Amino acid sequence: MRKGFRDLLAEAEALVEAVDTAEAARLQVSDNVVFIDLRDPRERERDGAIPDAFSCPRGMLEFWIDPESPYHKPVFAEDKLFLFYCASGWRSALATKTALEMGLENVCHLEGGFSAWRDAGLPVEAVELKGKG
Repeated sequence: MRKGFRDLLAEAEALVEAVDTAEAARLQVSDNVVFIDLRDPRERERDGAIPDAFSCPRGMLEFWIDPESPYHKPVFAEDKLFLFYCASGWRSALATKTALEMGLENVCHLEGGFSAWRDAGLPVEAVELKGKG
């Protein structure tokens, strides 16, 4: 293998900004910041989510960012700071690097991910999958 996940993570972490939970909590109340939850819908349902986060499963990120894609989501065309998070910070580091390479300039990710947020006692909302309940 030419490049393992640790190599890819090291490259991403050298390039992108990571914010800790205290900074993320401060940013979370701003209208100019969008929290992007990269976790799988089942993770969100099981563990909850950061309130008001936009759900973008990691596998759809490139398609939802690109305005030329038939799957483009308008949220990614907004002039805001995009704060990506996953469960522990690995997927979000890689996703933030990808977003930066695709042209989103104002991006960062949550160091330690959702686990760090929850463990810090910060607000979590329940998530119910559509079609259930």
